[in-house]
Amino acid sequence: MRACIALSCLIQNYSNSESSYRWVGPIRPTSGEVNQGMSGDRKREVDQLCSRFCRRGNLGLVLSFVLIGSLSCSKKGSEGRVEAQSLARPVAVRVSTVEAREVQRNVEAVGSLFAYEEVTVSSEVEGRAEEVLVDVGDRVAKSQPLVRVLSTELELALRQQQAALDMARAKLGLQEGVHDLKDASQAAEVKAAAAQLNDADQKFQRAVALLKEGVLPKQSYDEAEARYKSAKAAYDLAIQGVENLRAQVAQYRASMELAKKKLNDSTIRAPFGGEVKERAVTKGQYLKVQTPVYVIVQMDPLRIRLKVPEKMAAWVKVGQAVTIQVEAYPDRTFTGKITRLNPSVDQQSRTFDVEAVVENPQGLLKPGFFVKASIPSSRVDKGLFASQEAVQYSYGIYKVLVVAGGTIKEKEVKVGERSGPDIEITNGITEGELLALPDKGRELKEGMPIEVAR
Repeated sequence: MRACIALSCLIQNYSNSESSYRWVGPIRPTSGEVNQGMSGDRKREVDQLCSRFCRRGNLGLVLSFVLIGSLSCSKKGSEGRVEAQSLARPVAVRVSTVEAREVQRNVEAVGSLFAYEEVTVSSEVEGRAEEVLVDVGDRVAKSQPLVRVLSTELELALRQQQAALDMARAKLGLQEGVHDLKDASQAAEVKAAAAQLNDADQKFQRAVALLKEGVLPKQSYDEAEARYKSAKAAYDLAIQGVENLRAQVAQYRASMELAKKKLNDSTIRAPFGGEVKERAVTKGQYLKVQTPVYVIVQMDPLRIRLKVPEKMAAWVKVGQAVTIQVEAYPDRTFTGKITRLNPSVDQQSRTFDVEAVVENPQGLLKPGFFVKASIPSSRVDKGLFASQEAVQYSYGIYKVLVVAGGTIKEKEVKVGERSGPDIEITNGITEGELLALPDKGRELKEGMPIEVAR
């Protein structure tokens, strides 16, 4: 407005010698022009402003102001007209129809992966660690050597037990390859004692007969009887000696086997195939009995432990399949099978534990992964489904835009399970309603006039 008034106060006076601008006085607009209704004081203020700019040769600056003001007025007017036209013109939108369908309910649960077996390997003998053969992350096979302990003392102890066993076997008269004497009477000591006992018994029996005939003095009879009893005692003692030797042989053999085991235990081995999770030993370290050296985990298969709400207890059974997803591989799923159900429910969380087993031949899954699991059940319900595009999520709230009477209305909804490109809506809409699908780059607002795109 001011630019239009300023323009009305300029007049050009052109001569052949030079081109100049001068102020000749205000030009009053007519009643139909833009400054109609301006007060007298306001008109005088505008006249003085125009006169000041013209006298100083600032006509170009005045014209610039005039041009900018004119463009601004034109732009505001065009924006208002475009906005009014856009509000009045219906927007073509795609829609999704809310449909009712039967759905097989799935049990959704979260949990973690655990190693199928995990063990802390410890030393069973004392000694200095001479060799450390594996490290963290290495794959190991069953019975693979992990650490070798210095075995000099254990070898000497084995030799000592072997010598004691050989001495006991020699006393017992055992031949090479014979481990035990089944009949004690076959021992040399027992055979000698048995011969002496037999001789003493014969002499004693003759003494008894001669004594009855009265031809043997009583003293000779007593001597024969004493020799018989002494021989019998010597025989019994020989039997006991052989039995003691047999027991010693068994003892020395056991001690030798124990010495062999300790010597074998000087090489610490993996109890099963898996991977090294932790290492707690270094070369030269002195190990005592039960000193931990490694933690081994079995990676294939893995255990899945899930927390399932108590209301779904009847939906889950042993042997059911379970599908899991992990954040490390968002585009892949892994399938396992339920193996165990905890018989009790946690009273605080109102959930119970479900354990499943999943194969891991490639080693992609790792113990400790957070998993999202889905367990198909035999329960079938009827639900309302719509396209996932129609559902908007913002600040913890799910909303849809319902087409009603040529406009759209925003409604808050609650969602359930996802089924391919569709999602279940459990509350907030009814079957048959049309939901507007937003297009990329265009925002749909409540109350906006729309028309369904064909």
